[in-house]
Amino acid sequence: MRRHPGRGEAGGEVSLPSARREASPPSEKGAEVGRRIGVGLMYGLWRPRVLGAWKVPASGPVIFAVNHSHNIDGPMVMGVAPRPTHFLIKKEAFIGPLGAFLTGIGQLKVDRSAADRAAITQALDLLAAGGVLGIFPEGTRGEGDFASLRAGLAYFAVRSGAPVVPVAVMGSSDRPGRLIKALPPVRSRVDVVFGDPFDAGDGSGRRTRRALDEATERIQKQLTAHLENARRLTGR
Repeated sequence: MRRHPGRGEAGGEVSLPSARREASPPSEKGAEVGRRIGVGLMYGLWRPRVLGAWKVPASGPVIFAVNHSHNIDGPMVMGVAPRPTHFLIKKEAFIGPLGAFLTGIGQLKVDRSAADRAAITQALDLLAAGGVLGIFPEGTRGEGDFASLRAGLAYFAVRSGAPVVPVAVMGSSDRPGRLIKALPPVRSRVDVVFGDPFDAGDGSGRRTRRALDEATERIQKQLTAHLENARRLTGR
């Protein structure tokens, strides 16, 4: 059974109670600082090849739907994307100095074990302000093939009306590095392919459980097609 941020009957609108705004809004300036740090690290350690970045809308709300097979996938997208990006990141990563750093560069902490109303509110506020939200729709690291999607992406896309841009990161998990096994080999090539933006909803504005299920299926077809095209383009 798919898990939704809000529960509702098939014919009823899915909604959430207003969250208490205990967390401050993600920093746009911080995300730009994070992007610049990402540029230095990603291009300094590896050889990113970026395709289709021109397809990303230059302004307005956007959701990046990124496949996830390695820990560097998020930082790689942050470093090569044409706009500052705020990723939803599991709360377990926000520990000690790393947590303060992630918050400082505008990343969003989310509790994946429940409907995290604070994170949902932050993400929707970010999109309402015209920002870029990064999501790993598979929920956790895996094969990176978009084979199994959680419903969170559909919820944010339908609720906000923001276009979804599929992003395929390829080559990050091909083989381990010699010095640090947890990272790709230094100076190896990593491909990042941005796809055409698309609307996840059907244009009706419905936010019912059925509408979210249909949006999830629509998203999965688009992401799978983009991954296949990215493989053809990159030869991976």
